[in-house]
Amino acid sequence: MTRWIAADWGTTALRLTLMEGETPLGTRESDDGMNRLTRDMFEPTLRRLAGDWLDGPARIVACGMVGARQGWIEAPYAPVPCSPPTDRAIRAPTGDPDLDVRIVPGLSQTNPHPDVMRGEETQIAGILRHRPEFDGTVCLPGTHTKWAHVSAGEIVSFRTVMTGEIFATLAGQSVLRHSLGGEGWSEAPFLDALSDAISRPETLTARLFELRAADLLLGQDTTTARSILSGLLIGAELAATKAWWLGREVVVTGSASTTPAYDAALRAQGLQPIVLPADAMTRAGLLAAREFS
Repeated sequence: MTRWIAADWGTTALRLTLMEGETPLGTRESDDGMNRLTRDMFEPTLRRLAGDWLDGPARIVACGMVGARQGWIEAPYAPVPCSPPTDRAIRAPTGDPDLDVRIVPGLSQTNPHPDVMRGEETQIAGILRHRPEFDGTVCLPGTHTKWAHVSAGEIVSFRTVMTGEIFATLAGQSVLRHSLGGEGWSEAPFLDALSDAISRPETLTARLFELRAADLLLGQDTTTARSILSGLLIGAELAATKAWWLGREVVVTGSASTTPAYDAALRAQGLQPIVLPADAMTRAGLLAAREFS
């Protein structure tokens, strides 16, 4: 297989990986996500970051918000239940016929509730490439965490939870920002808060202000506060997604910053999650799309 480029192009960032078949040769990243670009900016942005990787005819296979309605070109959602839509990548318009850009569609769902995903379907394709017989739930932590029920090679249903965005908003824009500085995380207060939120999710909003009060009155350190906030939010998430993980095998695929919390949370519920690296699963899913295109 000749060289090609795997592109993970999301809302806020672009990551390109030069590939030789299944082997990554190098990675380049920028903050040129979809939110910063107009439609006519995608091709020059790709060229600027790829640089010498585009010496001659080039195949780029991309996933993420690059295929959204506001992206390079809309790659229509594939409705679930379905297999990961790596066989349905569409070609983006380019000014150079030697530049062949294919974009993997996202997924949509209307029942049991409306939901959409873009990018995560490619990670699920990568997971199934590594574990083709997997039957269970895939947890994809992030700004908008996805819980997907996978069976017989298909995504049956999924659920999106805005835990990451809520955490970032509370930590950066609410009154709690004064008590949540730093980047620390401690498992013990996290698990205590997690258990409380799972058993009493209705107390979540009241528990949140306790973080500010504990700082003012008791001098609670920021690491403890961040851990409690994370535990409260992920606990509420687990309470809302119990139908997806209870009694099922679970694969967790996320970043190094998000995976440990979800791994610890699920282990506290008696599960033994399988942890797979997000970047590698994205590349594997894009490789599957490369083989179809």
